Amino acid sequence: MTANVSPTPPASPTPSPLHAVVADDFDAVNRTIVEQLNSKVPLVETIGQYIIESGGKRLRPLLVLLAARSLGYEGDKHITLATLIEFMHTSTLLHDDVVDESHMRRGKKTANDAWGNAPSVLVGDFLYSRSFQMMVNVGSMRIMAILSGATCVIAEGEVLQLTNIGNPGISEADYFETIQGKTAMLFEAASHSGAVLAEATPEQERALQHYGRYLGLAFQLIDDLLDYQGDAEAMGKNVGDDLAEGKPTLPLIHAMERGTPEQAKLIRQVIRKGGLEQLDDVLAIIHDTGALAYTRARAEEMADKALAELDALPPSPYRDSMAQLARLAVDRQA
Repeated sequence: MTANVSPTPPASPTPSPLHAVVADDFDAVNRTIVEQLNSKVPLVETIGQYIIESGGKRLRPLLVLLAARSLGYEGDKHITLATLIEFMHTSTLLHDDVVDESHMRRGKKTANDAWGNAPSVLVGDFLYSRSFQMMVNVGSMRIMAILSGATCVIAEGEVLQLTNIGNPGISEADYFETIQGKTAMLFEAASHSGAVLAEATPEQERALQHYGRYLGLAFQLIDDLLDYQGDAEAMGKNVGDDLAEGKPTLPLIHAMERGTPEQAKLIRQVIRKGGLEQLDDVLAIIHDTGALAYTRARAEEMADKALAELDALPPSPYRDSMAQLARLAVDRQA
C-alpha cells in the first residue's frame, strides 16, 4: 500500500493488574510516549502512534518502574527511562516485521503492511534516535553504556536469528544465544538500568540485571512453545508461523534430538523448506518426543532463576509484582 494510507489507531492497551502498584507512573509513561512521538513529519506520528497503541503489555517499561521503585527511587527520571525503553522495543518491532515480511501482529495489520516497508523502517529509525535523545536527558553515563551496549547485542541477536533461518543444524546452545540477544537483552537492560537509576548496591544491581535476563528467556521460550500449541486468536498470529518461516526454535531442536532418524529427517527438511504443508506431521513428532513439555520445563527453570534473584531486594509490593511477572511468564496463553 502507499505511504499516504492512514488507518485509525486502535485504543491504548489496558494496564494489567501487574501495573497496579505503579499505576500513576504508568499513566505518566503513557503521557510521555504521546509527547515524545511529536514530530514535524505527520507520518512519523501516525505510524509511531499506530504501532505503540496496537496492543501488548508494555512489560519492558513496567520493569523499569518496578525495579526503580523496589529500591526506593523517588525521582521522576524513571518515567523518561521507561518511555525510551518502550521506544527501543517498538523500533525493533517495526524492523522485525519488515525483515520477516509479516502482515499481522497481535491480531492487527503490521505497519509495513499498512504503509509499506520504507516508511516502517524509517519510523523505526526515528524511534531509536528519539530514545537516545531521551537517554541524554536521563543524565547517567552508566545507563547510556548499558542501553547502547544492549542495542548492539539486540541487533546481533536479530542477525543471528536471520542467518539461522532454514538451518536445522543449530544446537540448543545456539538457540539460547539467539534469544538472549533478540529478546532477553532488552528485558535485562530495563531492569538493570532501573536499578542503576535507583543507586542500587552492587548485589542488588546484579540481581535485577539477572532477573530481567531470566525473565526475558522465560518469555521467549513460552512464545516459541505457543507457536505450536497456542490459541491463534489470542496470540494474534497463526499457529506454526515459526515453522512456516523456517525458524529452528527449541521445540523443533528437541524433537530432532529425541525423535527417530526418520522424524528428525522430516523436521530438517521442513526447516530448510519452510511452509506449513507438513504442519500436522511436525506437530505429531513434537508431541511424541515431549518437545513442548521440555520447552516449558526450561521456561520454568528460567522463571525460577528470576524469582531467586528477587531475594536480594527488600520486601515491597513492587518486588511482589516482579514475582508475579515471573510466574506470568510461564502461565500465560498468549
